[in-house]
Amino acid sequence: MHTIIEPFRIKSVEPIYFTTRQERIQILKQAHYNPFLIKAKDVVIDLLTDSGTSAMSSEQWAGIMRGDESYAGSDSFFRFQHVVNDITGMPFVIPTHQGRASEKIIFTILGGRGNYVLSNTLFDTTRANVEFSEATGVDLLCEAGRDPALEAPFKGNMDTEALLSFIEEKGAAAISMVMLTLTNNSGGGQPVSMANIREVSSICKQYGVLLFIDACRFAENAYFIKLREAGYETKSVIEIAKEIFSYADGCTMSAKKDAFANIGGFIAVRDEQLTEKCRNLLVITEGFPTYGGLAGRDLEAIAIGLREVMNEDYLKYRIRSIQYIGEKLDVYNIPYIKPTGGHAVYLDAKRFMDHIPVHEYPGLALCSALYVEGGIRGVEIGSVMFGKRAEDGSLISPPMELVRLAIPRRVYTQSHMDYVTEVVAEVYKQRRRYLGYRITHEPPFLRHFTARFEPV
Repeated sequence: MHTIIEPFRIKSVEPIYFTTRQERIQILKQAHYNPFLIKAKDVVIDLLTDSGTSAMSSEQWAGIMRGDESYAGSDSFFRFQHVVNDITGMPFVIPTHQGRASEKIIFTILGGRGNYVLSNTLFDTTRANVEFSEATGVDLLCEAGRDPALEAPFKGNMDTEALLSFIEEKGAAAISMVMLTLTNNSGGGQPVSMANIREVSSICKQYGVLLFIDACRFAENAYFIKLREAGYETKSVIEIAKEIFSYADGCTMSAKKDAFANIGGFIAVRDEQLTEKCRNLLVITEGFPTYGGLAGRDLEAIAIGLREVMNEDYLKYRIRSIQYIGEKLDVYNIPYIKPTGGHAVYLDAKRFMDHIPVHEYPGLALCSALYVEGGIRGVEIGSVMFGKRAEDGSLISPPMELVRLAIPRRVYTQSHMDYVTEVVAEVYKQRRRYLGYRITHEPPFLRHFTARFEPV
């Protein structure tokens, strides 16, 4: 049999409210053409993010009822800590209310003016926290990862030659850390190979540079290694995950991704002195070290989710369902990052909307078109999210202009995804009708969340 079914039954549902095309035109205008400013009730299929939008399991909901809400020394914390210790092999675990809180703490301590944070690709909140500390974030993505149309198994890899050259040029003392994002979210949800992780780790050890893992989607990355990397075919996902973490000095995680939780995150590290510094800042900004801005019930949900995500029936279904969307798009020759990643399909907006110049934000234009035509909310990952201003005010664009359609875990069915591909195909057929945008208002950090636009 070739049909891979959902490895779960649906126990509770919530309604989708349908809007008309004319209503969506007005809604988008009222939201200043920014998908983040659209009310959730006005969205038919919400693919803005896979962060905190998953459906929790019956076991997670049961865990929520068991949550110990003691201020200090909660049993829920110790269950959570035990799971993180077991998976990462790191002795010190610091809970936070979400991933960017972990990043704020770690880069406040390790960042700073004149320092560099090197990555395969830093995602938006990570880069913002690096820059807020006045350090500089540098992406060293492998060459294959820069070509959306190229089929390659590990397009999320770091360019290790570039890593060596950068360390030699700037000096190891100027490198706060190397952070590998698994999977590489900004680069199309593409996985990083174990060989690459091992080589990056070896270089870091050679120069005395810290290596951290951005572990938001560690289980999806581990499953890709099992599928695609020689020597790992017979290893379990937990074995692969443990090897990944064994090469790192620490990690940060938003548990809103691969742990299925609606909120939460953590820092895990090996060094006791760094742990003490993190906990001191945690107490000021998040809470006591055994709850870190979370309720005990959330710690329970995360601990259970971290186990559930490594179920290989689930991961087989998850990766295959994303691949299914790509195969449907191939029928219409729609450009997207190939191969499909672990949590999303990334439309290549630069090729999709090739009549719109990058300074008019083709990714945002594509997001607007998907919403107007089908009520689908995606997110631009291109010149809005990562664009910079030159001294003369002109736009410095990132290498790719993408629209990410992030699929929440255990939420939508195959018919929902069939609808999504039909809408994408219709927009592609009529793409010349859509125009670009200009920014009318933007904040200094993470502008894509709250910026306002108008059509050109």
